[in-house]
Amino acid sequence: MRRVVITGIGLVTPIGNDLESTWSALLAGKNGAAPTTLFDTTNFATKFACEVKGWDASKWFDKRELKHLDRFLQFGVAAAMMAVEDAGLGTKVPEGQEERWGSYIGAGLGGVRTIEDTYAAAGTKGPRYGFSPYFVTDIIINELPGMVSIRTGATGPNISHVSACATGAHSIGEAMRAIRHGYADGMICGGAEATITILGVGGFNAMRAMSTRNDAPDKASRPFDKDRDGFVMGEGAGIVVLEELEAAKKRGARIYAEVVGYGANSDAHHVAAPAPEHRGAQACFRQTLADARMDPSQIGYINAHGTSTDLNDKNETIATKIVFGAHAKKLAMSSTKSMTGHTLGAAGGIEAGITALAVARGVLPPTMNYETPDPDCDLDYVPNQAREVRVDAAMSNSFGFGGTNAALILTRYKGD
Repeated sequence: MRRVVITGIGLVTPIGNDLESTWSALLAGKNGAAPTTLFDTTNFATKFACEVKGWDASKWFDKRELKHLDRFLQFGVAAAMMAVEDAGLGTKVPEGQEERWGSYIGAGLGGVRTIEDTYAAAGTKGPRYGFSPYFVTDIIINELPGMVSIRTGATGPNISHVSACATGAHSIGEAMRAIRHGYADGMICGGAEATITILGVGGFNAMRAMSTRNDAPDKASRPFDKDRDGFVMGEGAGIVVLEELEAAKKRGARIYAEVVGYGANSDAHHVAAPAPEHRGAQACFRQTLADARMDPSQIGYINAHGTSTDLNDKNETIATKIVFGAHAKKLAMSSTKSMTGHTLGAAGGIEAGITALAVARGVLPPTMNYETPDPDCDLDYVPNQAREVRVDAAMSNSFGFGGTNAALILTRYKGD
């Protein structure tokens, strides 16, 4: 099987509008939560979120496009073009190889803001004047990889995976498989999301899944802490460029990490809650380790799904202890959602990029707001301070509603 490496990373997050600003903020323990500005939260239980701040998309879109383009499309295209540039490709995939390059980028919900705005406009202006001719293309998720393909010239496989909060991880894992098995030589892949809206927040509030710590938003996302009371919604995009190793070496690409393992399965248990002891995640971890041909003892760091909800954090910890056995106590495991919030369909892409940086740069981002230990969550969560330590292999976990699970294993590239 062909080897697959990460050569470019593009990030748009609530703590930074590009890779380096996000990475610096993570290591500094910066929190992205603040009172919501994107809509009026007066009658909502949760009045804060992790918004992308100071967003300026004019580098990637003209004024005409920005008048209608949904926020999730802006984030996704921008992060993809940053990743392509970071990979040393400029703005286009390699000339003459367009058919060997593709794009797998998904989202959990797509153009929710556009749906809300259009419904309101149609109610006041009527169907003749209330609809933009761009309405459909601004809400459908697969428009995102389509726009990236148009900009980069990639004419290979172009697909959106939609699997709630596992979307970004599934996109990267399936892109890795496409390269590994010879269907492509390069892939632009990950996830984007922008659901800090009336429908997005209202829906999750109705499920009682979100924190209501309105008096201290920056303390609300506290994965694995005993006093956690729900997740904090975030937004953004995380995109990586994957390449077949020999092709990347031939063009002299800088390599962040190698993608060696991918697992994907289903709990087959509940529409929203994880299976007891996260049995589906256990099977997914084992599948990922087997795909990587690695023993649990070889993993040094886990970027946890770590949502700051009672069920996820407890069950993710149990699943880790069961699969990794005695080695679980030696693992470093952190949740960067403690700073970015939960970016839903973008989370797997953002966190895979962060995991690649941790492996390449020898620094593990912390779990912030870890103040009161929970007896049910008793692993090393890299509490409150980044840690300089070189790990040769790391895993990134992503789970989504519908019982969908995904995990990726990345290793430090040592050359040949």
